[in-house]
Amino acid sequence: MTEFSDLGLSPTTLQAVADTGYTTATPIQAQAIPVALAGQDVLGIAQTGTGKTAAFTLPLIDKLASGRAKARMPRALVIAPTRELADQVASSFEKYAKGTKLSWALLIGGVSFGDQEKKLDRGVDVLIATPGRLLDHFERGKLLMTGVQFLVVDEADRMLDMGFIPDIERIFKLTPPKKQTLFFSATMPPEITRLTKQFLRDPVRIEVAKPATTNANITQRLIKVPSSDPKAKRLALRTVIEKAAPETGIVFCNRKTEVDIVAKSLKVHGFDAAAIHGDLDQSQRMKTLADFRSGALKILVASDVAARGLDIPAVSHVFNYDVPHHADDYVHRIGRTGRAGRTGEAYMLVTPADDKGFDKVIKLIGQTPEEEVLDVDYSNAVTVPREGDRRRGRGERPGRERGERSERGGRGRRERADAAPEAEVVETVAAEAPAEAPAAERTERPERERKPRRERSRDRAAAQTAEAGPVEEVAPVARPSRERPPMPVRGVQPVRGREDDDDRRVVGFGNDIPAFLLRAPPKLAKVED
Repeated sequence: MTEFSDLGLSPTTLQAVADTGYTTATPIQAQAIPVALAGQDVLGIAQTGTGKTAAFTLPLIDKLASGRAKARMPRALVIAPTRELADQVASSFEKYAKGTKLSWALLIGGVSFGDQEKKLDRGVDVLIATPGRLLDHFERGKLLMTGVQFLVVDEADRMLDMGFIPDIERIFKLTPPKKQTLFFSATMPPEITRLTKQFLRDPVRIEVAKPATTNANITQRLIKVPSSDPKAKRLALRTVIEKAAPETGIVFCNRKTEVDIVAKSLKVHGFDAAAIHGDLDQSQRMKTLADFRSGALKILVASDVAARGLDIPAVSHVFNYDVPHHADDYVHRIGRTGRAGRTGEAYMLVTPADDKGFDKVIKLIGQTPEEEVLDVDYSNAVTVPREGDRRRGRGERPGRERGERSERGGRGRRERADAAPEAEVVETVAAEAPAEAPAAERTERPERERKPRRERSRDRAAAQTAEAGPVEEVAPVARPSRERPPMPVRGVQPVRGREDDDDRRVVGFGNDIPAFLLRAPPKLAKVED
């Protein structure tokens, strides 16, 4: 065990660490802090929850203690993939730098540009930002990165997953080539390796654990759900939570829409739960996270935005409602529990549709979680297809609870809270369906001879004429010649509308008169009383 006092930190920084209650450094801290204090580039690979934030925050504070920041020119830059992780880094910096005169600013989305620009104008030593908001300020001309002496990239593999690598490459090119760079990541895919070779100068690789390995303090369990129906999965999740009785727990879903549905379902069934994902307002996200940290909220339903880097030491359980799309995300998800030497439990729900993703997770972690069987009757949780869907061959339709939306965004049909069991629903559908006639009573209808359309139209016209009675014949009117008469001499206009006008032209139609205007109206025969 290595004490912080043996790492070469200044007395002021050591006092700040002691005030937080920590005396012993974690393996990543014990190896990375001396190298960073020596001015070398660092490539740190460690499991999530091993104290990587303090591993770069403490040496950064010591090296920036001497010097002064200039307006719009920060001396150190820390890049984080999510708003929550950036806010956590800012909290750590504030906690460990309280004995110094260093200033810092947090640049994340969902916050007013004006307040952030005021801090930049006053000058800050450390700038903690997400890539998008940092480049927004740069493009507005409110920020210069030519004075950056230290650059830290936290959760680099998460940057890759979120598509931030082009932004990271641009940020590196905007900063001076002579700077100290610290890279930290839980996994090291080939794209991150290429990035480190491109921008780091002879980095010291510090790998305290094999990449993508799970913490030994976490007990992993497997729950197999026999149906892929969402109702069955939600029933299994509620049963697991009731059985595990967590002090605080995080439920992870793959999609944001699923996060809202699961959180609403848990609240309807009496659980203290709330949702957090990237589409929510920033103030709501921060409030939900603060309530969860303080213990005011018991269950946090989250997307993978909460799977990386968030330091919530008191999480006792993690529930994987969905098998993650990327196997690496499983390691990050369950890493929210069992932190700082504590023990934790992790559950994963697996349906028949998750076999491929589950196999990838097993291959990555090198072990199979212990299977736990739930005493649950799933028959009432499976949605019975409607009669119209049976006729069209659609099969089962995924069930949705009251007020929930489907994944495609449309509002689903509201279901009764006291829905009947499957057998009763089938009996009801059968009772409502019209009974078929006996075979003896059914007679085949003779096929009608179909006439051509023109003949059918002619027959209808003849029938209407017969109903109207005889019509007096009218002498046919000769159609006017289609030959256009010669244009009149300029200045001489014929008088139109007179009885002796041979042209019989009508005002407004020029030299051509429609034939129907020359035809006399038919005279109907008088009907005798």
